[in-house]
Amino acid sequence: MKLYEAPSPNARRVHIAMAEKGIELDRVAVDIRGGENLSDEFLAKNPGGRVPVLELDDGTYIGESVSISRYLDAIGEGPMLFGDTPLAQAQIDMWQRRAELNFFLEVAGAFRNITGFFKDRETCVEAWGVVCADRAPKALSMFDAQLEHSEFLAGDQFSVADITLGVGLDFARSVKVVELPELPNIKRWHMQLNARASFSAS
Repeated sequence: MKLYEAPSPNARRVHIAMAEKGIELDRVAVDIRGGENLSDEFLAKNPGGRVPVLELDDGTYIGESVSISRYLDAIGEGPMLFGDTPLAQAQIDMWQRRAELNFFLEVAGAFRNITGFFKDRETCVEAWGVVCADRAPKALSMFDAQLEHSEFLAGDQFSVADITLGVGLDFARSVKVVELPELPNIKRWHMQLNARASFSAS
């Protein structure tokens, strides 16, 4: 299998899943700044033009970092990142979506629109970036409240929901377009994440 990727929070999500499941993949660098992901050759692999993309040995392609992580979860060893019972799967999916929709994508919206990182290929609206930057930190109180009563976002089991929120927080801190509040339960939880080999190695 091959992973087509570029340095990004989404690639990091897959790297963490790989480490958690004990999976090694051949990695192929894609130059997204140079527009390689928009070439006909790459669009044949993923018509959405996004990275990462996983190529299976039979020539099948899987795009989207959560979808790739779900596949790796199913074929790898160890605890299931997406849950091993119907209830766990539903709860993990619920918190994964909350982390992605309410925080991760808001941080990405702030970054893309305020910095104009991809202004050569998309319309950037700085005012919308400011709105995203304002909404992202406000969403964190929901996660802090959840973590007051559980070790991880979806309960006692580390999951893809923790990966998404953890990567989102690290990305927000690195790009510095969102002011993050100090919340005690998130701070405790984030320290736990950073102690995991998968987070420090990704």
